[in-house]
Order: sequence, then C-alpha cells, then structure tokens
Amino acid sequence: MGRKVTLATCSLNQWALDFQGNLSRVLKSIEVAKSKGARYRLGPELEICGYGCADHFYESDTLLHSLQVLKELMQSPITTDIICDVGIKILLIRPKMLLANYGNNREFRWFSPWTQPRHVEDYFLPRMIQEATVPFGDCVLSTIDTCLGSEICAEMWNPRSPHIDMGLDGVEIFTNSSASYHELRKAEQRVMLVRSATNKSGGIYLFANQKGCDGDRLYYDGCAMIAINGEIVAQGAQFTMDDVEVLVATLDLEDIRSYRGERCHPHMVSFWLRVKVDFMLSVGEDVSLPTNQPIRWRFHTPEEEISLGPACWLWDYLRRSGQAGFLLPLSGGVDSSSTACIVYSMCVLLYHQVLEDVQRVVGDTSYRPEDPQELCGHLFTTCYMATENSSESTYSRARELASQIGSYHINLNIDMAVKGILGIFSMVMGKVPQFRVNGGCARENLALQNIQARVRMVLAYLFAQLSLWARGRPGGLLVLGSANVDESLTGYFTKYDCSSADINPIGGISKTDLKSFLQFCTDHFHLPALRSVIAAPPTAELEPLANGQVSQTDEADMGMTYSELSLIGRLRKISKCGPYSMFCKLIHTWGESCSPSQVAAKVKHFFRMYSVNRHKMTTVTPSYHAENYSPDDNRFDLRPFLYNTRWSWQFRCIDDQFACAHKFILRVCFTSFLPE
Repeated sequence: MGRKVTLATCSLNQWALDFQGNLSRVLKSIEVAKSKGARYRLGPELEICGYGCADHFYESDTLLHSLQVLKELMQSPITTDIICDVGIKILLIRPKMLLANYGNNREFRWFSPWTQPRHVEDYFLPRMIQEATVPFGDCVLSTIDTCLGSEICAEMWNPRSPHIDMGLDGVEIFTNSSASYHELRKAEQRVMLVRSATNKSGGIYLFANQKGCDGDRLYYDGCAMIAINGEIVAQGAQFTMDDVEVLVATLDLEDIRSYRGERCHPHMVSFWLRVKVDFMLSVGEDVSLPTNQPIRWRFHTPEEEISLGPACWLWDYLRRSGQAGFLLPLSGGVDSSSTACIVYSMCVLLYHQVLEDVQRVVGDTSYRPEDPQELCGHLFTTCYMATENSSESTYSRARELASQIGSYHINLNIDMAVKGILGIFSMVMGKVPQFRVNGGCARENLALQNIQARVRMVLAYLFAQLSLWARGRPGGLLVLGSANVDESLTGYFTKYDCSSADINPIGGISKTDLKSFLQFCTDHFHLPALRSVIAAPPTAELEPLANGQVSQTDEADMGMTYSELSLIGRLRKISKCGPYSMFCKLIHTWGESCSPSQVAAKVKHFFRMYSVNRHKMTTVTPSYHAENYSPDDNRFDLRPFLYNTRWSWQFRCIDDQFACAHKFILRVCFTSFLPE
C-alpha cells in the first residue's frame, strides 16, 4: 500500500454572485489539480457564490443558484476520482463553528455557527442534488489510508482551534478554506498560524484562499500554502493577475506518524465521528515518487505590498466595471503621486501577465503594448488643475512624473471656473469673500479654499466622461481619489472635493508608508521625478502664495505631524482608546519629546478635529482596505458621525490627571533639592 499523498490547494479570483464565472474557475482548478496527480483538492471559502455577497445571503436566489452550481459540479466528469470540497458525491457537510465578526467581517449578520462540538445529524439534501441524507456537523473524513479534518477561515485564528484536538485524535490532514483579505504586514501572521498548527503535534495543513476584489474595497491576496510538521513545503503567490492558481505537493504520511510517535502521548480528548470513504489518497507503489521539501517563505516588504495589492485590486475593478481606464487629478504631492505609481505598477503587471483582458478594456483586439509606459498611456489619464495659488514646483513635479510613467497628461487652469462661481455668489449676496492674508475672516478663508477643491472634483468627472470621446476613443474613465488614511482620520479634506472619486487605492494607507513606497518606486521603477516629490512638504496649495512660494503646509494646518497621526489612529481603533486612555498612553510614549501639557493639547485637538469632521466619513470614496485603523464609516469603523465635540467629561479627566502628574513632578523636584 502506498503512503505518499498528493494534495492540492488553490487561490481563486471569485466574484460575488458571478455563478457562471465562479463555476468555470472551480472546474479549472480541479482539472489542474488532477493533471498534477492530486487526489484531494481544497478551495476557498464560499467559492461558489463568492464570499462578499453580504446581504445577498438573505436572498433565496443565492441559495438556489449555489445549489444549481453544485449540481453542475457533481455532474461534471472533471470531478471524478478526486475528493473536493465540492465533488461528485457529497460525503459530509461540515458547518463553520467559529464565525468572524470583527473588522470588516459581519458573519453573524447572515449565519449562525454550529454550536454542538462532536455532534452530527442527518441532513436531507435537496432533490436536485441527490435523494439521500448526508452527515451534517462536527466530524472528519476517514479514507482507507488517512484521516482529514476541516477548519474554516477564522477557526484557525481562534485560541481554541479545532486542529489541536483533531490532531490528538489521529487526524493527519487539516484543511482550511479561507476568505482572508489583505492588510499590510498580515501575511506573516497567516504563515505563522499555518506552521504552528502542525508544529506541536504534526500533520499536513492545506490553506486555500480567495483572491481578487470580490466586488468591494477588500482585496483577497491568495497566499495558498501547504505545510507539514511545522514546515512550509509549497507557497502560492500573494499578488497575481491569474484568476486560478493551484498549488500541489506530494507528502509522506509516515513523516507525520514518526513525528507524532516522539512528541504525542495519550491525551484525554473527545473523539470525532469518522465518515468512512472508500477511497485512497495514496496510489499503489510510490517509493520513487519525490516529496516536497521545506522552503523558506519569501515575504513582501510593505512597500512591495502597496505596489502590488492595490494594483491588482484596481485591475479587477477596471475590467469588471466595463470602463476604459482611470483618470487622476495629479497635484505633484505624495498622495496623488503614490496613486499614479500604483496605476503604473498595475500596467507593469499587466504587460508581463495579461493581454486578452487588456485588449478588451482598450477596445482593440490587435493591441499589443511595446512597454508598460505605452500601456499606461492607453489606460491612464492624469490631470494637473492649476489655480493662481499653485506653485511652479508642483506643476513641474506632476508633469515630470506623468512623462516618466507614460500617462496621457492634461494641464489646465481652473481660475475661470472658480471666479465664475464666486461671481454668482457676489452678485446674489453683494459681498466678495477674501483670503485671510487679504483681510478675510476664517470662514471666508475656508470657503475660498473649498470652492477650488470642489471645482476640481466637477472637472475631474467631466474629463473622465468626455476626454476619450474628444480623442476619438470609446468608453469612459474611472476617477481615482488620493486621500490617505491619516487625513481621513482628522477629516483634513474638503467634502465632495477631488478626494471624492469612484475609488481610492491609497485611502487605507498611512502617509508614512506612502513616503517609503515612493522611495521604493524611485529605485524599482526608475522614476527619478519622485525624489523631489518626497522632499517637498505636503501642501494643499489652496491659499495665496507668498512671493511665489507655498505658505501653507498640511501638518501646520492639522496641528500635528503625520507620524503622530498614525500612532493616534492605531490607539483609537486598535487599542480602543478614548481621549483619556490615549492621553495616559502618550505621556509615556511621547515623554521625551513632549511635556504632559503638550500631549494633552494634541489629544484634545485630535478628538475635536475627529468629531467635527466625522460626518465626512459617511461620503468618503470607497478605498482599498490596507490598515486595521481605517476610519471607513459603516464598513470597517462603526461609530457615530455626530458627537458632542466639546468632550467635556473626557477632557476634564485629562486635565485632572495632568494636574496630579504635575503635582507629583513638583513634589519629586522639591524633595530632590532638600538639604541633607
């Protein structure tokens, strides 16, 4: 009898409610797995209907069409002679026992967990599938030569993961169908969990994952993997344009048994019901069959992740939206330049990987780009919208970057539109608003800034709809936004300005990470224009210049640095800090650079800005989710948008604590100077 098993796991670019497309990708993955000798194939969570169906899970149509697809899979000759999570005969329905209900996950909204460990019931299948009952519940599959147990997505992340007791009960192969979305620096957590699942008590672990955007702002980043006895032996890509990726490994069951023989001893555990399957995962004499050996996982740097994740997400969004490309208001600053570089990264990936979809998007079946820059010129339009408050340096930076990445670049002046709108106001109200430097009040100053920003948004959509028409090309363009996560935290943007767009690839990324990303792009993509972008202080350029030079900077306007904002954002969301607890943490973190009174002032200033501007989050452009402190309202950050902005009780607690700390410092200082 053979002892070596060939197993497959995969990453599929499934799309919510795309039943036909999802079916074809599932079938293709099974076909590839079989062609490589696999006798078991694992797919991602909810691969038939797509993970991101959200409230469509309430609809009976979703269940009906999922069953119809399952029937097609069962009737397909491709699913014979292989055990799949969807296959020729339903052997077991294993329900999810631990639901994900944090961050972007709302599984309790649509599902209920199976709450009866080791319990199994008979489930009557719909007639269209097969007239029979199957086991439904917490049990495992026992083939002639081994035993398989399932975990589903969040169960691996739980402190009481099922694989622990299953391994002690003799289960040798663990499978995990996941829909795990990308966040910066998250891949290492996944790999650590998969390795640790079999490091203590041995076994094989197969991890499958969704890939692609699935219809919203999340990007599922693949990373399928196979491990044995705590070592990774097969690594899937984290970011790729391929819709179907199948990972196959051949492993020796005896390696598990010898590993357990030394480490595992009799242990009191509840036994799992075994559903017996008259099937072998190993095949005959397999002595000459080579097995996969441990590999070292290659992790992407955060800069590479920013370059690749949002780029893949943009491509999915573009090809599924039916539009012909993107338009970006390019100001020459860090944020819009980062967005431009992500689009260019997308073009680099497309140039090397995908052609047929590119031809469909550009509307030319004979199109073959000579290089990524030429492709960028077809798919990407950048637009510098100048006013009398714009500097020559931002104009030059935008023009040089557009030239180096190859985008179709437009320069225009919007002063005429701004003055026309202000003329209407002055004609009706009989007053002409002035900037602060010209004697205007704060309200006038802010209104004059906002009208410039909002005119840019209107013009961006006009050019997105008609610029290809004017150039004699079909289709329209998707408008890209470029507000970073830190600016969103404080509401440092104009509501319905050019940050209001169709989608925003950098809306979940901090300014600190974006600067590092631009440094990476400078070297990796050979874009020297970015050096001056990185060196320039961030500015909105909405107030009058002083002797031709920028007099306004973002950090001065916000009252804190971007690095301070990033830390505050993490404390607010990840550490669940309100004003008082944030102050208590920051007086230690910032103790060397800020006095307690300065810390108190910064914390109060942040919460005032946050609460005053929270309403802007209800209209913020859908952004690529990259950080777990995103302020994305009603999606990731479920908080009110109307606050008492005085925070009177909370701020009084800060003042009381500061007073106590101040008295303590004075007492210590006084004591230290007492004569001996």
